[in-house]
Amino acid sequence: MAATGNEEQTLLPDIEEEAEGMEREMESEEEEEGMGVEQSDEEDEEDTSEDERENEAEIQRLEEQLSINVFDYNCHVDLIKLLRQEGKLHRLRKARQKMSELFPLTEEIWLDWLKDEIRLTEDESGREKVYELFERAVKDYVCPEIWLEYVQYSIGGMGAQGGIERVRSIFERALTAVGLHMTKGATIWEAYREFEIVILSTVQPPPGSVPSQDQQELLKAQLERIHTLFRRQLAVPLMDMEGTYAEYSDWADDGVPEMVTRQYRRALQQLEKCKPFEEALLVSETPKLAEYQAYIDFEMKEGDPARVQIIFERALAENCLVPDLWIKYTTYLDRQLKIKDLVLSAYERAVRNCPWTMGLWKSYILALERHKADHQTMTDVFEKALNAGFIQATDYVEIWQSYLDYLRRRVDFSKEWSRELDELRAAFARSLDYLKQDVEERFSESGDLSCTIMQIWARIEALHCKNMQKARELWDSIMTKGNAKHANMWLEYYNLERSYGDASHCRKALHRAVQCTSDYPEHVCDVLLNFERVEGSLEDWDAAVQKTETKINRVNEQRARVAEKEALQARQEEDKAENRRKAKADKKGQKKSQKANRTGDKRKAEDEYEEEWGEDAELPSKRLRGEKDFGSTATEELMETESGLFGRRAPPRKTEPPGFRKNQQGSSEAPRQPQDVSKEPRKDENSVFVSNLAFNLDDPDGKLRTLFQGCGTVQQVRPVFSMNGVFRGYCYVQFEDQLAVPEALKLDRQEVDGRPMYVSPCVDKNKNPDFKVFKYKTAMEKHKIFISGLPYTCTKETLEDLCKQHGTVKAIRLVTNRSGKPKGLAYVEYENEAQASQAVLKLDGTMLENFTLSVAISNPPGRKMEDKGVPSRLLGAAMPRQPQGARGKGRTQISLLPRSLYRQSTPDAKAENGTVSAPHTTVTDGVHGGPGSASLDTQTKSLSNEDFARMLLKK
Repeated sequence: MAATGNEEQTLLPDIEEEAEGMEREMESEEEEEGMGVEQSDEEDEEDTSEDERENEAEIQRLEEQLSINVFDYNCHVDLIKLLRQEGKLHRLRKARQKMSELFPLTEEIWLDWLKDEIRLTEDESGREKVYELFERAVKDYVCPEIWLEYVQYSIGGMGAQGGIERVRSIFERALTAVGLHMTKGATIWEAYREFEIVILSTVQPPPGSVPSQDQQELLKAQLERIHTLFRRQLAVPLMDMEGTYAEYSDWADDGVPEMVTRQYRRALQQLEKCKPFEEALLVSETPKLAEYQAYIDFEMKEGDPARVQIIFERALAENCLVPDLWIKYTTYLDRQLKIKDLVLSAYERAVRNCPWTMGLWKSYILALERHKADHQTMTDVFEKALNAGFIQATDYVEIWQSYLDYLRRRVDFSKEWSRELDELRAAFARSLDYLKQDVEERFSESGDLSCTIMQIWARIEALHCKNMQKARELWDSIMTKGNAKHANMWLEYYNLERSYGDASHCRKALHRAVQCTSDYPEHVCDVLLNFERVEGSLEDWDAAVQKTETKINRVNEQRARVAEKEALQARQEEDKAENRRKAKADKKGQKKSQKANRTGDKRKAEDEYEEEWGEDAELPSKRLRGEKDFGSTATEELMETESGLFGRRAPPRKTEPPGFRKNQQGSSEAPRQPQDVSKEPRKDENSVFVSNLAFNLDDPDGKLRTLFQGCGTVQQVRPVFSMNGVFRGYCYVQFEDQLAVPEALKLDRQEVDGRPMYVSPCVDKNKNPDFKVFKYKTAMEKHKIFISGLPYTCTKETLEDLCKQHGTVKAIRLVTNRSGKPKGLAYVEYENEAQASQAVLKLDGTMLENFTLSVAISNPPGRKMEDKGVPSRLLGAAMPRQPQGARGKGRTQISLLPRSLYRQSTPDAKAENGTVSAPHTTVTDGVHGGPGSASLDTQTKSLSNEDFARMLLKK
């Protein structure tokens, strides 16, 4: 290294000449281009002036929009693009600077910025600013292209003192950052090697001359640098490393050393292991998150920290908005590498990319404390976290707890007073005000329902500061916030007084707990009595016994009243059910008597016909004898079966009637005869119920036999037809073996003639009234989003392309009506809650085919309607207010009964239990025009879906 100065003096003139020549060529080209642009501008001056005015107006609009919302990423990008197009350099620099302070910039934005600044650089001070810009660029993401641009620019600036060493230093940093990049790292290695070979050509003595001792040493040192670069590169698994090995074999005079060959072969073996993952990345589409996850897991098992780091960085360059990936990376750095600069740099980039993720900020604060960051840095990071815009109120509680924990660890409680203690108390007070004002204003709740922060503050005051007066004040405040009814809160306070207070305050706290607790009063009473056994006098014991007995008696009375009320409601329900069964039996009896009367009239007519025409004449009634009872049977069948009109449910098993079918000309065909299933007993446990089939499905028997034959041997298929022989869209499929049923259920929602087929267990609802096959989630699903306002032409593929930009999409469900037409709604399930939250932030309010999308976390409303009365829209009565979900009133709360089925004759009335009833409302038979037999019971609650089905399907 002693020859470094001479080396630079020898090499710099030649390299500077080459660099200056290249710069002169570039300047001449730019001048020619500039002259051409000026000439074209003069010719099109009128057109361009108008375009410039429009662009300036657009620039002003974008700047105004950013003054309103500085975090609008796309607005920043559009503004930079327009300013660069217009050549407004000063405003362009300012816009880029502002964006880089808020967001990490992409590779494209950085390269454009760097090239613009390089083109404008004229003096050495300007070059230093470009160097600073490069340093900022390489910190955002691991980008081989930016590093290559950096080293190339540094080569052009070798005229300064120490120029060659500076270039080598940048090359070494580039190799550390991206030298292990399996597909792009080789470009840095080759550029470094070519740079050293060029330097070698400048230090070689002219042909025929005798080199001096210094020249020989310089030449030997340079050759060793090139050998070292070859050996280092061949030890790293890179694509096309066979070509590098062949190049080294040709370049080395003495051949490739054995040690280098062994390292090369080990690298080849490593390359073969990684090739499947690299090939998967090449063929997959952006963002390739699943492929990167598999690659990361592989490298973590291999255990090479440098390779783990580079694959994480590659994945984050393409998935910078995936919080889980950042969390996994920072956790690895925290637990494995534990290098301060590396860890803190990763956290700083993580929170800039995903500022809404509270977990990253929380871990960032812990990492800063772990690596002994100064107090001002900690405070600045915490203040940035408060302004990050978390999506839940509880996130603010957690970030405050993390910061308060840090402040508490700074305090030396052995001193009576310290500045750190005052700062801690001030922070506790500020946190309570912040949760009460800022958080409640945004989320309508503080996020700290159990007052955790106040409890911690009270314990610190009692334990460390010996200030029980302050602790009691805090607990009084906790109890006034709706916590006095909870036994566990009182017992927490009692334990605090027991540990740091006195018996008098313990007794007072327990007496108040007995008075106020409503969830576990017996437990609180036992604690009070046990306390008096240990601490109290006889008078204290008597007072405690009297207090607890009074409380228990009052609680028992309340429970008795509640139990009596529930028993009364149960009896009322049983009476209503009994009345419905009696009414149903009476109705069936009336039908049988009417059918008997009709049969008698027909027999009388036939007898008269025989008397007139003879006994052998073919009677009209005999020609249709096969279907004389079809009407009543079909009506009963359709009244009892719960069809798809009112939701998928497991239907009762009934006998399917025959019927007529009409051909294409409209003429009647022979009655459709049912299968002869008398020989095969019906077994519900061996059957499935198939619904939502098309009414015009040809040969449902044959099609379903073919469809289900892969599940097991089909014993029989029982399609259900209407009175006129039209297929009703559902049927029963019975198998020989019960083991075929689970396989058949797997075909649920498979498309048949363009409609999803519903397959469910076959259960007799009369025998199992509480059986429910279909259970819908009504709780919040934080990993799933609900999208409304979609265009009706939106396909599943279009929606997947839109949503997968924000995370891994596991499932998509487009909501349709029974005919299969879209409703403009969809549910999208992500891999985790963070991805769903990110999708809500990015997609809500965006446009898709001129439709504005509304996106929220999935929070389905309750599916079960309470039969509180007939809807007020139909009967004119007041409906009880239904609870609303996250998206307002659920559509399932709308009555399914058509208005035409109601005919009112008296004003609305309320039943004794507060439900609405229609005293004299009857249902009109929509087919014959006469009054139907199904009337509304004036003493019962509103009709259920099953009642509606009976009336609507009655023919």
